[in-house]
Amino acid sequence: MAIKANLIIDQGATYATKLNITDANGTAVDLTGYSAAAQIRKHYTSSNSTPFTVSLTAATGAVVLSLSSNSTANLVAGRYVYDVELIDGAGRVSRIIEGTVTISPNVTR
Repeated sequence: MAIKANLIIDQGATYATKLNITDANGTAVDLTGYSAAAQIRKHYTSSNSTPFTVSLTAATGAVVLSLSSNSTANLVAGRYVYDVELIDGAGRVSRIIEGTVTISPNVTR
């Protein structure tokens, strides 16, 4: 079951957040052989999406989600949904985190 976490992203700004994946004992999960994917969509059923750039640090269990300033500038201010999926070497997919994204409007353009 995915952890719920809501994000606030400033429109037009570079964004990055780090997730530390741990087991029930708080030990970092070794992500060797894993890949990951994450997207923002206006609604769960939307056909349009904005993908996060996802990078993994296998030994520390770190997953970094990022968006360029151009990507966040192209998102209309408002509420969206997102999730992050890990894919193991056998192709099994696990949703590790999900929630809402609030795009906070910018003034400076």
